[in-house]
Amino acid sequence: MLRRTAVAAVLGLGLAWSAGVMAQETLKIGVILPYSGPFADAANQLQAGIDLYLAEHGNEVAGRTIELIKRDTGGPAPDVARRLAQELVVRDNVDIIAGFALTPEALGAAEIATEAKKLMVVMNAATSVVTEQSPYIVRTGVTIPQLNYSFGSWAYEQGIREAYTLVADYGPGIDAEASFAKGFTEAGGKIVGADRTPVANPDFSAYVQRVADAAPEAVYIFVPGGAQPAAIGKALADRGLSPPDIKVLAQGELTHPEALESMGETARGIITTFHYTLERDDEMNQAYVEAYTAANNGREPDLFSIGGYDGMHLIFEALEATEGDSSGDALIEAAKGMVWDSPRGPISIDPETRDVVQTVYIREVQEVDGKMQNVILEEIPDVKDPLHGAAK
Repeated sequence: MLRRTAVAAVLGLGLAWSAGVMAQETLKIGVILPYSGPFADAANQLQAGIDLYLAEHGNEVAGRTIELIKRDTGGPAPDVARRLAQELVVRDNVDIIAGFALTPEALGAAEIATEAKKLMVVMNAATSVVTEQSPYIVRTGVTIPQLNYSFGSWAYEQGIREAYTLVADYGPGIDAEASFAKGFTEAGGKIVGADRTPVANPDFSAYVQRVADAAPEAVYIFVPGGAQPAAIGKALADRGLSPPDIKVLAQGELTHPEALESMGETARGIITTFHYTLERDDEMNQAYVEAYTAANNGREPDLFSIGGYDGMHLIFEALEATEGDSSGDALIEAAKGMVWDSPRGPISIDPETRDVVQTVYIREVQEVDGKMQNVILEEIPDVKDPLHGAAK
């Protein structure tokens, strides 16, 4: 009750300000990310996507000068994200809150967006329920079920009938496991075993041995980035569980460029699903990859950076549509149904769920010009999150 009262009091002070915004006033965007802590790399890549968009398009839109106010959660820290969102609204008078690499932090800030009637742009946090927590939330990243439900169905269509799931034991991993299994079993497949590993796990040998003992046609894997993809790739290879002896299926983190460098030959034949692949042969994507790499000391873009880049696009386009009106009600209405071409491909915002609709890519690691890289096998267009009642 005290929290709601505090927010309501602040809102009363800010109503006159927000209602009478003049076009020349600075437009403030509060960016909430875990710039420090275990997810700092994700935050920094997302911020790099934001920065690239501003570098390419300038910091003015609809007569308003953009000012970013960055706040670090050190997360995952939902309570900190909530407090920072409230401070940004109360003390800094931000017009928009954005960022949110992690689901717990997006959920933590959602109530503030509702109470303050501020547009909240979720640039990554990938759990389905995020957009349902506030009518002012719109997402420009991805949802895990969006990728993996489609992937499970696709796996069955390729003739795979039995699969074993091995995922990291935390929210995203559990979502990935459930959505892949749902798509696979609804199509007619059978899950013959399921296991979960610690989130920070250096040794996968015992888990991979259980996969070997089950002798499935395929294993589906979800692990965070960093050192884990190479570690699990080695464990699979050590037990003869590399393609073509077994189908290795995974969400795209397993074959990030940095992971491929570490995994080497053991990555050959791994099949992954993702919403962004930097190898996409498209003029817009090629320009994006080139610009991002040049601006980030040779680092190539990833799922976090594209969410930040497209999040800024949505903000700019919404402000153009409202002619600079930064009220949450005006901006969220402008965002609903928005359609644009992104480096990742065609993208839109579902007007009913305010969630991202996009192409899902199925990729296989192949050798191209002497280097292992992801090669697109199939593109599944216009995919919605299945937990929002969408069809494939």
